[in-house]
Amino acid sequence: MSAHSGRCTCGQVRFRLTAAPMIVHCCHCSWCRRETGSAFVLNAVLEASAVEVLAGEVETVVTPSASGKGQRIDRCPVCRVAVWSVYSGAGPKIRFVRVGTLDAPERLPPDVHIFTSTALPWLTPPPDATTFAEYYDPAEVWSAEARARWRAARDG
Repeated sequence: MSAHSGRCTCGQVRFRLTAAPMIVHCCHCSWCRRETGSAFVLNAVLEASAVEVLAGEVETVVTPSASGKGQRIDRCPVCRVAVWSVYSGAGPKIRFVRVGTLDAPERLPPDVHIFTSTALPWLTPPPDATTFAEYYDPAEVWSAEARARWRAARDG
């Protein structure tokens, strides 16, 4: 995989993904809509060690979440753009990188659309898309390699 690079809007924070994502989620839940101010969020799920910061430092903002456990959103301290999130359920060794911050976001289309039960009615995933009304069982969707990477990151 050639590395994906990304940045915030002002360019203060620059980063590179040094591995392919385990999966790319398109989340349609109402919490993601509120947090992003958009109809959905695209998150590339990777090990924290596979997100290399090239310039700048992120500022962490802790926000509420549907689980009640909160989440950490890492933002540029200058332009305030969210570059990735760390969800309590995944733990600090997993990053959910905002695909829209990548220099070539078109290279990482969603592998799965989740929480489509709460998707805005005027937004319909493509007919061939893998969709779930809520969340899903990763054992049924993720590759064996991706599941092994997740376990190694979480346990390591």
